[in-house]
Amino acid sequence: MLRRDFLKTSAALAAAGFPASSLLAAATAPAQLKFLGQPQAFDYAWLKGHARQLASQPYKAPESHIPPEVKALDWDQYQSISYRDGHALWGDEKLRFQAKFFHLGLFFKSPVQIYELKNGQAQELAYDPAMFNYGKSGLKADHMPKDLGFAGFRVNFHTDLERDITAFLGASYFRAVGAEWQYGLSARGLAIDCGMDKPEEFPIFTSFWLERPAKDSSKLVVYALLDSPSVSGAYRFEIQPSATMVMDVDVALYPRKTIERMGVAPLTSMFQYGENDRRIGASDDWRPEIHDSDGLSMQRGNGEWIWRPLTNPEHLRFNAYQDENPRGFGLLQRDRNFDHYQDDGVFYDRRPSLWVEPKSGWGKGAIQLVEIPTADETFDNIVAFWNPADKPQAGQERLFAYRLHWGSKMPFSPQLAQVVATRTGMGGVIGQKRAYYSRRFAIDFAGGDLALLGKDAKVTAMISASRGKVEISSARPLDAIHGYRAMFDLKPTDDSVEPIDVRVYLAAGGQPLSETWLYQWTPPAPAKRTY
Repeated sequence: MLRRDFLKTSAALAAAGFPASSLLAAATAPAQLKFLGQPQAFDYAWLKGHARQLASQPYKAPESHIPPEVKALDWDQYQSISYRDGHALWGDEKLRFQAKFFHLGLFFKSPVQIYELKNGQAQELAYDPAMFNYGKSGLKADHMPKDLGFAGFRVNFHTDLERDITAFLGASYFRAVGAEWQYGLSARGLAIDCGMDKPEEFPIFTSFWLERPAKDSSKLVVYALLDSPSVSGAYRFEIQPSATMVMDVDVALYPRKTIERMGVAPLTSMFQYGENDRRIGASDDWRPEIHDSDGLSMQRGNGEWIWRPLTNPEHLRFNAYQDENPRGFGLLQRDRNFDHYQDDGVFYDRRPSLWVEPKSGWGKGAIQLVEIPTADETFDNIVAFWNPADKPQAGQERLFAYRLHWGSKMPFSPQLAQVVATRTGMGGVIGQKRAYYSRRFAIDFAGGDLALLGKDAKVTAMISASRGKVEISSARPLDAIHGYRAMFDLKPTDDSVEPIDVRVYLAAGGQPLSETWLYQWTPPAPAKRTY
């Protein structure tokens, strides 16, 4: 399955599956949902014990008995299948949440078990063809197996029953919205061996337990069981809709074997091109920028704030930022100016940012960033996650707790000035003949105390590079943004095409005025260094 397929599919289905108004949804006669077996006692302690016991056994891939006609569905056919509002879980109970389910087919061929949890008792929901309108899919309800199962689920909140606030669909992927009601990047339960020289392993959520919320409660609790050849895990999600959606996540992991690279709280996004990297698409596409996120933001354990602009590299690129007890990290969409995207179809300017806030000390490890080459916007090519320094071993229990924040406004941001734009181009002095190849970098900073600085303030761009020679550096006021622009050229001093790491921040009187800008620039081969 493509990393981005589940996003496109679930978003399209959500749009296709809702009535014209919430009044129509309210007027739909609720149907009686069917359940399997008898209710069984359930709590998070039981789920953790079940995951531990599962990890003590050899991995067994989930079985799928999808009829050939369901497997054969193409994109348009699958998208035409919609969920009937009258079959929503809790739709007739006047609660603040409703849940609706995704049909199997297309990329989603392994059924997941979905349970309702009520008063400590869990009972599995039964698939019923009557739950779905099969539209132009060619499927016939009376030909569907009664035990087909579901692909995943989505959740609606009482403030708007036409649009879902979160959805879990495909492997361990899930996504959510803030006040902008716009999907974009996604999160995952776990990433294993991402960005390595061997195939990545994609753990899957095999079962979900949706806890019936109390009347007038604006919190929804969802439990999930994760499984893969390397690990089993128990998850608890507490979901709180708001202008910035909040999810509290508790994770208990039980490895079956040593895991070389385990990604905790993985975030997955897309960056095709932007103002700093126009390698692909920019010369032929009418839109100035295409990306779900434009940078990786990190607050280190020592309090330092770092901004790493994203790129679409020519080859897979992996970076690890060592830390101890990080305060948080996230893939953000800082640029929210529609004019910078000009896309009135998918609205990249409205895409949510996603911040990970650890709720306890995570110890030593690294925030790791994987950037994968992509030719177009239909592939998610950016992954960021926390990788513990101690590799998980078979028989261990590894516990993690964190909070996810989805939306345009993050709860944490630097008190210092922030990077608001990164631009690159040919170096040299305008009007003078260039004698050699160099690359120009212009970084705009705004916020913090920059607007308070007088005209005589001596602001310095503190620049360092792992290789090459830094030239023509400056830091000067930029009135248009009430901030400053740091500018410099970087001249390669060897023939290497290995990446060069660059670090910049603004300072005055020995004190930092901004967060730290990190960048990784790959110089072209010597034969391509024209000037």
